[in-house]
Amino acid sequence: MNPIPDHIKKDLRILFIGFNPSIRSSETGHHYANPTNRFWKILYKAGLTERKLHPSEDGTLLEQGYGFTNIVSRPTRNAQEITAEEYRQGREELMEKISFYRPKIACFVGKGVYHQYSKKRKVAWGEQKNPIIPGTIEFVAPSSSGLVRMPIDEIAAIYQQMTYL
Repeated sequence: MNPIPDHIKKDLRILFIGFNPSIRSSETGHHYANPTNRFWKILYKAGLTERKLHPSEDGTLLEQGYGFTNIVSRPTRNAQEITAEEYRQGREELMEKISFYRPKIACFVGKGVYHQYSKKRKVAWGEQKNPIIPGTIEFVAPSSSGLVRMPIDEIAAIYQQMTYL
């Protein structure tokens, strides 16, 4: 399986950070491509996009100030397959990316992603206090995985908070 490319540039409004690509994303070369993943629907419901986009449009969001990366680049069937060493290396690389590209908001798509990045255990949804990289807002949003039991409207309401930051 092949990693998928980051969609990233300097001074993004929001950099979305996932665990790692799914097998489907690796096959298609696009972020959040698994049909059971609700990411694109959540962005639309939260008012972050004007319509529900298709994963193949992920690169077009750079024009709107949105980018994509992952804490680990190796595709897996699930996050449990990621090794401690991959997380350690991914954390370092992610800190370098955030420092270099300076997004306004680093949105961690799932508390687990933020736990791996920050090493903080107590994490609430939304903006985090004391960001690791000063000058970038750290925002924790629910995972968009279809396995998450939270109603999609509740998830979208959390993502919508970023429109006010």
